[in-house]
Amino acid sequence: MLVTLSIRDIVLIDRLDLDFAAGMSVLTGETGAGKSILLDALSLALGARGDADLVRHGEGQGQVTAVFDVEMAHPVRAFLKDNSIDDDGDVILRRVQAADGRTRAFINDQPVSAGLLRQAGALLVEIHGQHDDRALVDPESHRALIDVFGGLTSDVDAVAKAYQAYRTAEKAVSDHEARIEAARNEADYLRSSVEELSQLKPEAGEEDQLAARRTDMMAVEKIAGDLSEAYETLNGSASPIPELASLLRRLERKADQVPNLFVQPVQYLAGALDQLEECRSGLEGALRETEYDPRELEAVEERLFALRAASRKYSMPVDDLSALAERMAADLSDLDAGEDKLAALIDAAQKARTDYDRKAANLSDKRRKAAARLEKAVETELPDLKLERAKFIVETASDPEQRSRSGIDQLEFHVQTNPGTKPGPMMKVASGGELSRFLLALKVCLADKGSAPTLVFDEIDTGVGGAVAEAIGLRLARLASNVQVLTVTHAPQVAARAEGHFLIAKEAMKPDRVATRVKRIDDDHRSEEIARMLAGSVITEEARAAARKLLTV
Repeated sequence: MLVTLSIRDIVLIDRLDLDFAAGMSVLTGETGAGKSILLDALSLALGARGDADLVRHGEGQGQVTAVFDVEMAHPVRAFLKDNSIDDDGDVILRRVQAADGRTRAFINDQPVSAGLLRQAGALLVEIHGQHDDRALVDPESHRALIDVFGGLTSDVDAVAKAYQAYRTAEKAVSDHEARIEAARNEADYLRSSVEELSQLKPEAGEEDQLAARRTDMMAVEKIAGDLSEAYETLNGSASPIPELASLLRRLERKADQVPNLFVQPVQYLAGALDQLEECRSGLEGALRETEYDPRELEAVEERLFALRAASRKYSMPVDDLSALAERMAADLSDLDAGEDKLAALIDAAQKARTDYDRKAANLSDKRRKAAARLEKAVETELPDLKLERAKFIVETASDPEQRSRSGIDQLEFHVQTNPGTKPGPMMKVASGGELSRFLLALKVCLADKGSAPTLVFDEIDTGVGGAVAEAIGLRLARLASNVQVLTVTHAPQVAARAEGHFLIAKEAMKPDRVATRVKRIDDDHRSEEIARMLAGSVITEEARAAARKLLTV
């Protein structure tokens, strides 16, 4: 429910903080005191369209903050969570209206769009008045209201699921038919392509592996030539090793004759021969390591070039060729075995449609019964509201061929205000006062069926008095046992039924400025205010006595 409304610099309101309680509260005051301004400010906080004219003259901006205390299970909390807005504690809607026309919106101090603020506001407050064009007078909401009134939520969910299954099955049929047609048009191309790719058998990652292997083998090929040349130099017919070995042996024989002369040369030459032999052995080992089959390189290159040619032909990476082959094979399979599969899909779609039609027809029947109960409930309320000759009608049109997620029904609230007149849409047929009373009767019947936690009624008692005003007050009080009710009223019979009473008045601030003031009044002051509502500007003792009597009823 709405617990606090704070207004700063909106039209005639400079600073106002109001605390509201559960139950029914009324706002009264003389004409022009600012009651409509209060509702305009609340509407602004709920996401209504901003207007620079709302800012108090001489101020740069105005601001309205509405604080709501709602249960943790209330839909608005799920809505906030879905939009990544903190939903712990109170729900605080705030709107800042600048004098230059710009506006800013906040929920729980987080900046949001005006549209998001409006969606949250609609979950928290319903505003009803003689010229209201939203809420219950919106035909788009009537089917949902019947579903809630009839307790048909589970049936509606079942129909929605059946509709989704039916649409999915229908799409499967249309998709398969399209694939068959496409496959049929490209059958020859598909067959040759599938044959080519089946023979090629491309694998993901194969191109990179082949390219790397080819690079390694080509590098080895170059290195192997140099190694072979070096090995041939040390081990071939022109190798210097045999000649150096013969020279070493001759020097060793001479060394015995002249030891001091040949010792060092013999040592150096022997060491050189050892190093050359080790080098020859190392080259021989390296050659063994670099041995490869030239035919392998040729095969690798042929495979790599074949994959890349297919990649160019089908305009896709080599890694995707395998998936392409599978899709083409599947298309051919659809073509070859498509009729059997299509028949199975059509059968499944027919069963899904039959299931939907059965559930939708069942829901439609339940809606008609719920509509009849709502008609009876509303018409029970009408006599006391001086609409005893009127009729409330739920106009229902059902078309089994117009399937939708919500079923096959179109429902709209119609009324007949007098016998012999033609019934029609409630918004078009009913006058302002009649519309207000029809809306009140509807809200009484729907109060415990998913209503917003706060209902605001703007002068719905205009043009009525006496017993009708008393009946309106009684029904507003009944509503207040389930939801919070705020009512702007000129009827003392309505004001007397409230648990909280706010008096709205103008107060002079300066010679050329006034401000709207709102204060909660106690029982003694309530009696005086209700007496003023009864008597007008001159309050008589008879009016005071009548006011006290109204308050004690």
